Amino acid sequence: MNCIKHLVFLLISINSLLFSQEPLVKSDSLGELLKQSKSYKDSVDILAQMAKYQMYNDSRESIALANLILSISKNNNYGNGLSDGHFLKANAYGALQIMDSAMLNYQEAIRFSKHFDSNRNLASAMANISVIEGQNGNYLKAIKLMDTVAKMNLAEKDYLNYGVTLNNRAYHFYEQGDYVNAMRGFKAALNVLDTIPRDIFRQGDVYRNIAKLNYQEKDFEDALSYLNKANDIYEKVDDYLFQSYVWSDIGNVYLELKQYDNAIESYKKGLTICEDYGFKESRSLSLGNLAIALRDQGKLEEALNNFYKSTKNTEHDESMANRIVHEYHVGYTHALLNNKDSALFHLNRAISWSDSLGQANELKNALEFRSKSYALWGMEINALEDLLKMNVIKDSIFNTKKSKQIEQLQTLYETEKKEAEIALQKEEINTLNERAKVDTLTKGLYAGGMFTFVTVSGLLFFGFRQRIKKNKIEREKQEAIYQQEIEHKQKELASQTLHLVQKNTFIQELMENLENIKNSPEKFKMEFRRIVMLLKKENASDKDWEVFKSYFADVHNDFDQKLKTIYADISEKEIRLAAFLRMNLTTKEIAATLNVLPDSILKSKYRLKKKLGLDKDTDLNQFLNTL
Repeated sequence: MNCIKHLVFLLISINSLLFSQEPLVKSDSLGELLKQSKSYKDSVDILAQMAKYQMYNDSRESIALANLILSISKNNNYGNGLSDGHFLKANAYGALQIMDSAMLNYQEAIRFSKHFDSNRNLASAMANISVIEGQNGNYLKAIKLMDTVAKMNLAEKDYLNYGVTLNNRAYHFYEQGDYVNAMRGFKAALNVLDTIPRDIFRQGDVYRNIAKLNYQEKDFEDALSYLNKANDIYEKVDDYLFQSYVWSDIGNVYLELKQYDNAIESYKKGLTICEDYGFKESRSLSLGNLAIALRDQGKLEEALNNFYKSTKNTEHDESMANRIVHEYHVGYTHALLNNKDSALFHLNRAISWSDSLGQANELKNALEFRSKSYALWGMEINALEDLLKMNVIKDSIFNTKKSKQIEQLQTLYETEKKEAEIALQKEEINTLNERAKVDTLTKGLYAGGMFTFVTVSGLLFFGFRQRIKKNKIEREKQEAIYQQEIEHKQKELASQTLHLVQKNTFIQELMENLENIKNSPEKFKMEFRRIVMLLKKENASDKDWEVFKSYFADVHNDFDQKLKTIYADISEKEIRLAAFLRMNLTTKEIAATLNVLPDSILKSKYRLKKKLGLDKDTDLNQFLNTL
């Protein structure tokens, strides 16, 4: 089901990129207005509306219209038009997922706004740059940009876009998997937007983001509830494009619930809207998701037909990311139909494209689908090769994420530290001010007696000193927590990196043996035995255990030594078992890790409990968690 989410994600992420989403006027009506326009400014405004309309309908046409805006504006030295042209061009490139060109044009929009001393598109372009930074994994930079945009919104008293900015800021937390801060941000956005009667479709965007969060947390009931709320709003404002997206989102939830009839019905409702209004991009994605639902039902020919329909007339402006997803889904569907040549053609193309473009996540998915296809055809060696390659990429993605997490945590730590220092300085200034007030009070109280002055000033000064001391202690505690988190993640990354190096060496050796079998089939028996031995060796590697034990001891404060103080003769195998139990692994998971039967683990747990002197009523896992 993971692969479904990749097709879904490209569709759902659209409203995060489009900062300036608004209900659209039909293109033919705008064409008539363009003919009647009497000034270059009117022409630019109408062309801008046309470019917005074509953004997800025909992105290349939107770029052409933006270029026309730029040409007219350049000839007339029209600053707003130059800014608008680059901004609209950037949005269209964003729709095509050509992010380098999008970024360049957003920067140009900002440059022209500043050059002509105008705020036009300034906040919107910065917000969209923030979205791109988030997509590139630069979340801290993205959030800081959104914070700047939020300040601009408040300075201009633009509370509508302030609410939109809070929504986009929260989306960055969502992308990081920080669902608590994401939900907090979405709720804050709603609190602002609920007070503004105009442009209520913005509330719909927030509801849709909350639904995405619920979807990721497998809370499908709430996801459907929020999607229906979003849809109600889009229907009120006749926002047909986003209605089509929401129907596809609803279909995705039903697909996850395996309610195929409801999923298909939802996709078809979205498709009807797409066909009525000519939304090609949304139509393509809805057809793709419909095809997956049909494939999951076993309706393979119908699924294949919908996959092909999904790319009809969109090849020229569909993003490469979507084309890769389409290729590996079509390839796997052919594999299920036992169309081996067609399957490999599409799967190999998906792998080649994703590899050349450096799209690691899609390369991983494409390899997984090809591995499954090889397994269907009984080509176990090829299937294993792809599976091993996929796991290497998976580990690489994991390590990259860990590196970014450490970098972000370090930056957050430094930022919090500076903020705490500033807060402390402010507190000290406040204290000095209060002392000045006490001095003034002294003069008034002097005639009333020295004792009163000493008591009052002493209490005030003591109170503020205590507050400073308390703040300093809190700051030091927070610094210590951040430092511990950074050290913990650095240890985790070091452990994972070492494991990855060892695994890559093992995989390389395994690949060489597989290559020998392919080149010399007569060596199959000998090489097969060698592969089995190699796998057993890797599975029970003492080296891996030593690395794990060292890392585990660091994180869990010399866990093994604590066990030895309870029972000096505890064996290495028993320490290993206790460590796995401390990590809350199940009996089945431990058995698989140690390459033994689950019954053997149950017996070992019983013996360990006895050695540790625990009575019948004491739970072994709970006891180990207290160490």
